[in-house]
Amino acid sequence: MTSTPKRVPIPKNGVDYRGKVVLAPMVRSGELPSRLLALKYGAGLVWGPETVDKSMIGTTKRFNPATSTIDFTRLPSNSSRPQSPVQKESLIYRLHPTREHGKLIFQIGTASPETAVEAAKLVAEDVAGIDVNAGCPKPFSTSGGMGAALLQTPDLLASILAALVKEVGEVYEIGISVKIRLLETAEKTETLVRKLCNTGITGLTVHCRTTPMRPKERAIREQLRMIADICREEGVACLMNGDVKDKDEALQLAQEYGVDGGMIATAAEANSSCFRTKEEGGLLPWREVVTEYVKTALEVENKWGNTKFLLSQLMPGKAEIFRRVTACMSYCQVCEVLELHDMVDLAKDVDERLSINALKETKAMKKAKYQNKSAQAAGGNMGKERSIDKESRSPLSERGVGTRSEMPAMTV
Repeated sequence: MTSTPKRVPIPKNGVDYRGKVVLAPMVRSGELPSRLLALKYGAGLVWGPETVDKSMIGTTKRFNPATSTIDFTRLPSNSSRPQSPVQKESLIYRLHPTREHGKLIFQIGTASPETAVEAAKLVAEDVAGIDVNAGCPKPFSTSGGMGAALLQTPDLLASILAALVKEVGEVYEIGISVKIRLLETAEKTETLVRKLCNTGITGLTVHCRTTPMRPKERAIREQLRMIADICREEGVACLMNGDVKDKDEALQLAQEYGVDGGMIATAAEANSSCFRTKEEGGLLPWREVVTEYVKTALEVENKWGNTKFLLSQLMPGKAEIFRRVTACMSYCQVCEVLELHDMVDLAKDVDERLSINALKETKAMKKAKYQNKSAQAAGGNMGKERSIDKESRSPLSERGVGTRSEMPAMTV
């Protein structure tokens, strides 16, 4: 008679990671339109981009009737710059309470149990789970003791997770999870995973690279089965991340290594339809995906800079239309270039609401113009100086110097 596998209970408002292929947390590529597109094409869950706890603390939560979203905003805190009488609030986080309901995992960047809990409480009733980023290797995260830096302070990481489980997970009845990277040796990774699984978390995702490894380096999967076995022993769902190209491969790797599911990052950035299995039709043509992305970005009034970046990722660089799209400076221009005529009117409205002026000079354009004017002014002044200097000189003959005709010929 076989015993029932141990499982950490999934809270009422939480979600089980098992059997799912999910969208990874990505800066820029994890904003709302990308998440909604991933869900449309079959992602089981979506992670938002890492959001630092201190940036969330002090935000105001509002329902946005124009986009049907919940927005977390705050006034700029940079006091070194002169402030205008009417300050515009910055959008810190945006989610869709209907289209992402039960599917959104909020990833937090933190190095403190206290601030992690304070920030997580602000969003807890609107998400299906809170995930701690303990895997980002980039300096903006590690320099503050967050991200992959937490791998070197396992006691601190465990205390953050335990605090979130007790003060957020149990109170709001949602799951708490963590995303890590591999350590230098399998023994160190094993010790860390066991420690984290004993904090009460419901899920653990492992990025199959060490902290120093770059995305282009091949993922390491030799430790994956060991990590999966530990998670299974402790009843914690285990997802794998790293070089997963589509849903079919994620499911195949999950079966091969005994993990509970897969997480897709780069491939989803290039084509959100990677969450469709071959039976469902597989990858869609980039034009179809781009059209759906623009439509979704307009619906939620996504920041123009983010939309433009994602379009550059979703479109093949060799396509003739690529350069024309990347030169666009507004939603309206993009719709015209892509011949999305049925979206032009909406694009004009969104441009107006977001104060997007295609004719408005960017900072780079203003700087280039200023430098050009400065160079012209400097050139003009130098020309005047040369002219004045030239006029002030007396003829050579008056300075006792003979003209060319009066000078003796040079001998060779």
